[in-house]
Amino acid sequence: MKVLIQRVKKASVTINSKLYSSINQGILALIGIERGDTKDIVEKLAKKVVNLRIFPDENDKMNKSLIDIYGEMLIVSQFTLCGDCKKGTRPSFDKSAAPDIANELYETFIKEVASYGIKTSTGSFGAMMDVELINDGPVTFMLEVKNND
Repeated sequence: MKVLIQRVKKASVTINSKLYSSINQGILALIGIERGDTKDIVEKLAKKVVNLRIFPDENDKMNKSLIDIYGEMLIVSQFTLCGDCKKGTRPSFDKSAAPDIANELYETFIKEVASYGIKTSTGSFGAMMDVELINDGPVTFMLEVKNND
């Protein structure tokens, strides 16, 4: 599983020219579910993301988590994170989980994040979405957990 997180001042998802969801200060999380990912992996990454100290304290040091700042999270499924570009010029998506499994684990991630008291908003699984953000910093991290980690 791969999660690309961006610290944001605000972010939103628009579908078919209509605002679908939005957040204020917090994290935009782009989620890529791979074959072999499990509920345990999802829970591990959700816990890591909400506790990751990437927000500034009073000394402008990254010492506060999303929980500490009462921030929000916009969670968007993005299977292209699982794309393999090692060979040729067209990405391979062989590592991506089947849509039914990916959707189930995506929904599990959302519920897990919300269980920490985080206000969550989402994209729409499988939809074409316009994602807008104001990246705060910019601060961006890629988190990845494989089945054997």
